[in-house]
Amino acid sequence: MIRAIKTGCAGASVVALGFIAVAATGPAYATGCLFEPQGEGRVAAVIDARSFRLQDGREVRLAGIEPVAAEKSKDTSALAAIVAGRDVTLRGEDDTPDRYGRQPAFAFLAASDIPVQAQLLAQGEALVSATVTNTDCAGVLAGAEAEARQARRGIWADVSAIKNAESPGDILTGIGRFTMVEGRVLSVRQAGATTDLNFGRNWTRDLAVTISRRMLPALAAAGIVPKSLENKRIRIRGFVEVHRGPRIELLRVGQIELIGGKEPAGRNE
Repeated sequence: MIRAIKTGCAGASVVALGFIAVAATGPAYATGCLFEPQGEGRVAAVIDARSFRLQDGREVRLAGIEPVAAEKSKDTSALAAIVAGRDVTLRGEDDTPDRYGRQPAFAFLAASDIPVQAQLLAQGEALVSATVTNTDCAGVLAGAEAEARQARRGIWADVSAIKNAESPGDILTGIGRFTMVEGRVLSVRQAGATTDLNFGRNWTRDLAVTISRRMLPALAAAGIVPKSLENKRIRIRGFVEVHRGPRIELLRVGQIELIGGKEPAGRNE
């Protein structure tokens, strides 16, 4: 599935690979992330930028999003403004606690079909993590993020919010952090069970996106052939690690977008 999304900036377009970007208002919210109920409760404390504690002691991590920056991961102000002292309903596909004992869920305020995640994204106070596999819900999150980016809210007021793949020094400062990077794929090379999307010629310095063989069927189902991305401009999101040079491993189709137009990284589409 590949959909082109027209935006309002200079006629540029984005082709979202693996999720549909939709407007962050309207009927999409009514069905987007309304998974099975996982309980409810009143928020007693906000722990960090995407997690809170209920009065019954349960800790909840908002699924499908990541903090906008490492230094803001402990900033509770945006989330507290929405949920502090409020009753919430939790929904999700799987309520298995994470390794910290937190319940991953989509949170909804009383009588609202809009997930708290979408509110944070629309304010530019979170990034889509691309972990949501449900197409409708992923579309709601992607649309909310796109709305904030176009309006330059929150993190998107900073033109460097999306890192330039041609500036590996900036990317290396984000080791271990969830990052968005944009650039032109210089080459696509396969080595054993791994395919690399290379953004430069120096493999010990320049960014590469690594794709394992087990990801290829999912990419094919989405209409993506890695070799076809050569000389294309893409946006990638994920955690930056170091293996010879900076690397982002492609674990889900929704991590990658094909960018239309000729705008440089760091600008709105």
